Amino acid sequence: MTRHRTAGVVAIAALFLPGLAACGRIGSRAPGREVVTPLLQKEANDLKASNERLDPVLGVKATWTIKGIDVTERPNDRDRPWAGTIRFRIRSETKDMDRGPIIDEFDKQFDYVYSTALEKWIFQLPPSPAPSPAQ
Repeated sequence: MTRHRTAGVVAIAALFLPGLAACGRIGSRAPGREVVTPLLQKEANDLKASNERLDPVLGVKATWTIKGIDVTERPNDRDRPWAGTIRFRIRSETKDMDRGPIIDEFDKQFDYVYSTALEKWIFQLPPSPAPSPAQ
């Protein structure tokens, strides 16, 4: 009789453990830096590639240089345990028939958090400026 009870307990546990893990009660360990850093590097490479593909009709050539990728731990946030920043140096060149090429260079950064639920980096919008007081 004991053997049947044990088998029943094991069968019930097998049904409920995946559900508990999905709820974050069991097995909700955040991936390590060695896992999330290459994912952020891939995000940087994808951003670079998509933003350098401009329509030639526009007459603009853009070069996105990855200046750096920073990954920092957020120990008090189980759902978003990592923050990341991708820093670029962007150079755009526009052809002006009268003056020759017009070159503009500037730095831009993109902030992300790593979502354990989605298992990917999520872009973070910059905070909105505070409204100015009415005069």
